[in-house]
Amino acid sequence: MDIFCKIINKEIPAEIVYEDEHVLAFKDINPVAPIHILIIPKSHMENLNDIPEEGDHQYILNAAKIIAKQLNVESGYRIVINCGESAGQTVFHLHAHLLAGRELSWPPG
Repeated sequence: MDIFCKIINKEIPAEIVYEDEHVLAFKDINPVAPIHILIIPKSHMENLNDIPEEGDHQYILNAAKIIAKQLNVESGYRIVINCGESAGQTVFHLHAHLLAGRELSWPPG
């Protein structure tokens, strides 16, 4: 069981900022921006390549919009989803990073 599944099951504490029946969102313990939230589907899938046609993964972006509004950053934030080790994915449970609170440069990597 990966660390995100343990957070979903409340076996590991996290600073949760949003939760519904489909997703859980919490503050990243190693933030790269003043606001750095991880948004994960409650069902386990390794990355974008593993998502089915339907399921709770579709709620990640909806949750990002809700969280951005709650944090008053809806006018400027970035969503990042790394897919695979060579793209920087280190936890192999689909997740999105919501980054905000500072000027974000482009290109990101």
